[in-house]
Amino acid sequence: MNLPHALDWRLAAIKNGMQDALAYRINFVVELVFSALTPVAVQLILWQAYFQGGTSDRLGQLTHAELIQYSLASLLFSQIRGGNYDFTLIEMIRNGTLSIGLLRPVGPVEFTYFRSFGEKAFVTGIALTAGVVTCAFTQYSVVHLLLGMIVAWLGNVIAYVFGSILATVAFYWENAFAVLIIKNTVVAFLSGEVIPLTLFPEKLSFLWQSLPFYFFVHAPTQIFLGKWGNDQIQIELFKAVVWLVVLLFIHQWVWKRNIHKYQAIGG
Repeated sequence: MNLPHALDWRLAAIKNGMQDALAYRINFVVELVFSALTPVAVQLILWQAYFQGGTSDRLGQLTHAELIQYSLASLLFSQIRGGNYDFTLIEMIRNGTLSIGLLRPVGPVEFTYFRSFGEKAFVTGIALTAGVVTCAFTQYSVVHLLLGMIVAWLGNVIAYVFGSILATVAFYWENAFAVLIIKNTVVAFLSGEVIPLTLFPEKLSFLWQSLPFYFFVHAPTQIFLGKWGNDQIQIELFKAVVWLVVLLFIHQWVWKRNIHKYQAIGG
């Protein structure tokens, strides 16, 4: 496969995915706004209720102002990660349409990801614009914003690869959606989307530090807010790349091993 052709099908898949996402623009905007604002609104209500009691001026190590800053800054990154494209893979395996993907000159997993890329690229453009405007009126740095976006996009790929690994459960179970539903619940909590992960007790901090999910929201938010120095940012970027490489190897092995279980009978 020559390079122009390789780029051609990827660009076509990205364009197709973007057109599909924006086919119903009102639905797309409403879903984007509500999925982004709902967890933040819940957080702000909780922070307000906690500090209204006046028993303490901090929650964990964070002040009320720092919690609000985290909640609002996380909006820039929470919608970049994932999507439900691992559910798409499970449905393709379950109903037999994976056969069509296997007949293409490109793998169905990669094709599905590049279709999702268009939508996420559009969302990233909105987040970047909002972030740059925020930086113009605050002390936050555009450089930190861009570094946060890089980590968030590494998180996006990690999220998809991890989800596609779990999607291979569908080769064994007729209806394996529950696995991804559980995964999404755990990820929402351990990514920093629900609460700042620094609120975890010291003894339990290993739960999120030993998994790659914090690269989705918590890490880019901390970078944007200037909570991490350059040395830590470099370490976290390196860790994200290592996680991605490891998961790609696991993904390659799992799909190669389990594709032989595919029956293409639909259902």
